[in-house]
Amino acid sequence: MVTLSAAASPFCRPEEDPFLLLESTLRSVQEILLRRRGLPLRRTWIEQPYGEEEITLLEEEVIPAIQQCLARIDELDGRLLAEQELLQRWHLEAVRDALAELRLQMA
Repeated sequence: MVTLSAAASPFCRPEEDPFLLLESTLRSVQEILLRRRGLPLRRTWIEQPYGEEEITLLEEEVIPAIQQCLARIDELDGRLLAEQELLQRWHLEAVRDALAELRLQMA
């Protein structure tokens, strides 16, 4: 499952991260469906609540689609983090090599 974190970030605030919102939405919908098991779900803009058929579609189609989306986001994040770590290692090695060269020149 997704392991996104709402920890403090230098890049954006958690409320600006659309993928954290998607993850939170998934958890909220799952919780609502669990707590309201067997009961119709009211909507704010229509009189007819979601009944068994609509709830089944949410459980069988919508929730898995959101989970697939979040899993794909995790894959993308993993790739980007690996690239970031590689670049950081290269940078550290370049700095270390430059310092070693400078020491040699000063000796």
